[in-house]
Amino acid sequence: MARKPREDVEGAIQHVYARGNNRMPIFGDDRDRRTFLSLLAGVIRRTRWICFAYCLMENHVHLLVETPEANLGRGMQLLTSAYARTFNDRHERSGHVFQGRYGANRVTTDEQLLMTLAYIANNPVEAGLCDDPGQWRWSSHGATCRADPPPWLGLERLQALLPIDLWEMTPSGRDNFAPKGV
Repeated sequence: MARKPREDVEGAIQHVYARGNNRMPIFGDDRDRRTFLSLLAGVIRRTRWICFAYCLMENHVHLLVETPEANLGRGMQLLTSAYARTFNDRHERSGHVFQGRYGANRVTTDEQLLMTLAYIANNPVEAGLCDDPGQWRWSSHGATCRADPPPWLGLERLQALLPIDLWEMTPSGRDNFAPKGV
């Protein structure tokens, strides 16, 4: 039975995630992570996405993107297939890197946007990889806390959407990252 086509929406904000096949690692080392981020930057340029957040975990990845054009599926196909080819070539392996299709949840309210940002930022803390989301080197939150976010990260657009100062976002406890004053 054929799968139902995904709804691709112009101007949508979506929390996108992709997991390793059989929950296996999709990143072997920092070089793999740098490669993924480089490919992501290229896809962002090509598709005109606005990326608000990312977090690279060992066996999955989270993205929070706005799609000015209805092209999330095309962009994710470009990203995951290019990364899988590169990963397999580098590690002399074959087969699937990602488990099935990517998942995506549409974000429709400011509250949902804040909660999704917090969820993505806290992922490495919840996994026990660091004590504070700002410590995780492979996330947009960590890069923002270090004041060295990649140039393709859409912080200005995010600030325009939210009535908060993103530079004042701080962890307010292990399980409760939130912007100050929220």
